[in-house]
Amino acid sequence: MKTKSRFIERLSWFLDESITLPGGYKIGLDGFIGLIPGVGDFIGGLLSSVIIYKAHQIGVPRMVLGRMIINMIIDTVLGAIPIAGDAFDFIWKANKRNAVLLETYQQQPQQVYRKSLIQNIIFIAVLLGILVLMIALISWVIGLVITAINS
Repeated sequence: MKTKSRFIERLSWFLDESITLPGGYKIGLDGFIGLIPGVGDFIGGLLSSVIIYKAHQIGVPRMVLGRMIINMIIDTVLGAIPIAGDAFDFIWKANKRNAVLLETYQQQPQQVYRKSLIQNIIFIAVLLGILVLMIALISWVIGLVITAINS
């Protein structure tokens, strides 16, 4: 694994930066695909997963692949939110992040591996925290409803 796949570079460019807007800001096809109701973000996620699969084929370690998957999940899940998610799709650029992550990994594998480990742990901890808060909130609301019904 010496060089970044040209395919990954081109696909990430196409999905995230292939169109230059007035003022120089770049967007790509991913944001437009996300505008398709119901399936757009799913299709965008599938295209993003191709980049991750190619990185796996090159030999990128699981920890770094995990970080790439988190980037893709953030893009896909938040992009599915109507209107705000569509704007988010044009800003987040998970594919570019993943291509840069791969390139940086190839130059500094130990540092990127360690940083990916830390970021993955933080992401999982935040996700678990949100899950616990959601369960607590749902339990509280159910308690309120039961109290109201019994009154």
